[in-house]
Amino acid sequence: MVILRTCLRSIVILCLLAPLPCSSLAQNGTSDLASVENRRRQLLDLFDEEWEYELRANPERATALGDRRYNDRLGDVSPEFFQSDLTQKRNFLARFEAIDPSGFPRQDALSRKLMIDRLQQDIEGAQFKPWEMPVNQMNGPHLGLPDLIVLTPFDTVADYENYLARLRQIPRFFDQVTMNMRQGMRDGLMPPRYLLEKVAAETEDIAGKTGGSSPFAKPVREFPSGVPGPEQKRLGDAILAAIDDQVVPAYRRFAAFVRDQYAPHGRSDPGVWSLPDGAARYRYAIRRITTTDLTPDQLHELGLQQVHEIEAEMLAVAHQLGFKDLASLNDHIKNDRRCYATSGQQLLDLYANYVRDMEPELPKLFGHLPKSKLAVIPMEASRSKNAVPADYSEGTADGSRPGHINVNEWDPEHRLVLNVEAIAYHEGIPGHHLQLSLAQEIEDLPAFRRHAGYTAFVEGWALYAERLGKEVGAYRDPYSNYGRLENEMWRAIRLVVDTGVHEKRWSREQMVDYFHRYTAMDEPNIQSEVDRYIAWPGQALAYKLGQLEILNLRQEARDKLGDKFDLRAFHDAVLGNGALPLDVLRAEARAWINNQRP
Repeated sequence: MVILRTCLRSIVILCLLAPLPCSSLAQNGTSDLASVENRRRQLLDLFDEEWEYELRANPERATALGDRRYNDRLGDVSPEFFQSDLTQKRNFLARFEAIDPSGFPRQDALSRKLMIDRLQQDIEGAQFKPWEMPVNQMNGPHLGLPDLIVLTPFDTVADYENYLARLRQIPRFFDQVTMNMRQGMRDGLMPPRYLLEKVAAETEDIAGKTGGSSPFAKPVREFPSGVPGPEQKRLGDAILAAIDDQVVPAYRRFAAFVRDQYAPHGRSDPGVWSLPDGAARYRYAIRRITTTDLTPDQLHELGLQQVHEIEAEMLAVAHQLGFKDLASLNDHIKNDRRCYATSGQQLLDLYANYVRDMEPELPKLFGHLPKSKLAVIPMEASRSKNAVPADYSEGTADGSRPGHINVNEWDPEHRLVLNVEAIAYHEGIPGHHLQLSLAQEIEDLPAFRRHAGYTAFVEGWALYAERLGKEVGAYRDPYSNYGRLENEMWRAIRLVVDTGVHEKRWSREQMVDYFHRYTAMDEPNIQSEVDRYIAWPGQALAYKLGQLEILNLRQEARDKLGDKFDLRAFHDAVLGNGALPLDVLRAEARAWINNQRP
């Protein structure tokens, strides 16, 4: 206060003694402010321009976000598009770098930095030509197109016309994907053969369902009241004709190509190290997905350490349940039918009940809650055989579509129920649904940040959320609490086996054996998890790293704030900027801690 008064008094004296310089000073100050505002408006407009480009270039993502403008089209995935896209990204990067952030509000400067970092990573990643390896047993157009139906609105005649236009583009879409895969064969960029055989089987299964039995016929099985009767007949006939005349033949051609021409050339080794650029590809994936500079060896050692620590917690629960060691408890779980589901409907009901019971507990943990609703639905059958036990699909910011927990009902008799509670909190609340929905609702951030998908943050939060259930009295069944620890162990093992197969050249059998050694996980889950890590190098590393960062920041806040630490306020601060790279999260959290201190 004393310094501020002195400065103001000095300025007044200068004005009295020299009016002209003072006038110039005022004009310069106004000019500087105008310069900042002009540059800031330029930045905000460029954010909007870049976001509009992203939505046009990826109409499927626009649909998923609730933007209906591009629901009549599928994206261009030709080699020419990817070259053009790279040029666009370089152009946007140069324009963002040219904007001077001096004087900007903190969030605007941070948004500019995040955009520049993202564009630089996109440009760097283009050297690995990911479009030349576009399919595996968990991802690809053969599975993504049926999944898109759940995210597409079907309320009006225009919605159905858009859908019909999209169906008619599926042959072109598969032709472009096939062209990219042929180039991948020439470049030696091939997934493992045994995973490609699964792709062929998945595609053949969808191709074998024609007419009204096709997953693409789902929208015409029951029309909404907004579509008049005569239009229902016309649109229904046109959509069924497009399925039989265009969609099914395209799927059959793609299945034959994968089975007869592509899969036979798949690589024999599961690790990404066996690709021509494998080592560089894996290190890029680690940096992008984990937002850290940790090496594969460091991650492997961290995983071993985490396995050891979690094993001690699991042993304590085993003793509580009356077992002398983990081996005896795990054997009991593997052989006791009461630990397994009896039907897909039972699994669906369990997930729904857990999130319903968690909802009234959320005010104990958060000051801000999302408006978006959450629904529990069956996973699309075409992908369930090779998929995880459950996953999450975002709702829309306007509330027109709720978030979805997609529950895998395939082979329920071999799926454990003891980890369902933890997965429900992970995928739903207080995990993915809460975090992603809150991010969508942050009005003063540019769209690319509201919908940011930094895996280490998003998955780290969801794994952290599994623990939060225990803090509000959940996991009352000791077996369910053991399932929570099994999930913790599962994510620690990921650090070991992901680096094991992609860096240390482990075999698939070594990965499976490691899971059997430390968990009682059901066999379908182990098999699908191992194949997932092989197909998606680096993604599995994000969960534990993100969770540990949040736990460390929480402990740091508690240590520094003492009695003033407020868990609800801490959670609001962690989630209040949307998803962030871990180093940025750390800086933002520490700034919040300092602001809370007297």
